[in-house]
Amino acid sequence: MRSTINTMCLAILTIIAVFIVLYQAKVLFAPLLAAILLGIVLTPLSELWEKLRVPDAVAAFLSLLLALASIFAIVLLLEPYITQAISQGPVIQAELRETVEEARRLLRGLEKISDDVAAAIEPSAAPKEEAEGMTMPTLTDALFYAPQFAAQFLIFTGTLYFFLLTRNAVYEWLSATTAPIGQRDLRRAASQVSRYVLTISAINFSFGAVVAAVMYWIGMPSPIVWGLLACLLNFILYLGPTALIAMLTVTGIVVFEGAASFLPPAIYIAMNAIEAQFVTPTLVGKSLSVNPLLVFVSLVFWLWLWGPIGGIIAIPLLIWTMTVVQAFSDQVISDGTPGKI
Repeated sequence: MRSTINTMCLAILTIIAVFIVLYQAKVLFAPLLAAILLGIVLTPLSELWEKLRVPDAVAAFLSLLLALASIFAIVLLLEPYITQAISQGPVIQAELRETVEEARRLLRGLEKISDDVAAAIEPSAAPKEEAEGMTMPTLTDALFYAPQFAAQFLIFTGTLYFFLLTRNAVYEWLSATTAPIGQRDLRRAASQVSRYVLTISAINFSFGAVVAAVMYWIGMPSPIVWGLLACLLNFILYLGPTALIAMLTVTGIVVFEGAASFLPPAIYIAMNAIEAQFVTPTLVGKSLSVNPLLVFVSLVFWLWLWGPIGGIIAIPLLIWTMTVVQAFSDQVISDGTPGKI
């Protein structure tokens, strides 16, 4: 009994120590784990090179080149719209301030409440130029973060290339050290993650295009920006759509008047409900369905641990882990004792 308690305490302390290391060294581990997950997502491409009998080094280089080219293309396509959205921030802030002022005038008879609202919402006597200057990073900030970004990019690129190069060797080593999990189970987990990410990406890109078209139809400014936000934030389940609903609500109040102010978030909520309840379950399938509580806890934890990168890798990592654990459980149950597949 005493040894069991000691073992449990040691396991708990080990887990805590591992997460502390992951948090403190996120500059190293975040790009490393993101690269490995991207290499898993590229499993169909790697299998295609194997069928074509392309040499491993050439296949890894081609996969890396295609992955980086896709990332750079997405960044170049998004940059103008992100810049436009940032430039409109002060305008929306000024209009929102006018809306708050109107609300304050309606509450002028309630002096105490009016003062509390002013103290909570109004910026503290900061000049407009200073508030607007905070929206864009300065050249000094860019120079400060450049070496850190370059180091993370090198870690990401190197890890992705060598994982693609030695993918089969990695699976052999894992299957040899984690019996009864075999290479078949690891490859199945990789296929599950790849299928999920590619399917969800197609769904989210289509969903973003529909949102952009609808926002243009109802007269929302910058509909392409809203479509891009809908696409990107939909990768972060629950939390992403909630954030977009809040942004649409604020912008709707600024742009429209009366009940029409709540039209953008209402339409988005309806579209998101249709996508989440009908489209995604139909295309993803029951084999990749995950308990919503596990999804939410995983998202919150990884967002807290690594920020946006954690939110992106949370669900693929959860699916990979659950697939491997399920394979382990099935093998133990079928054999009675752990054995090699």
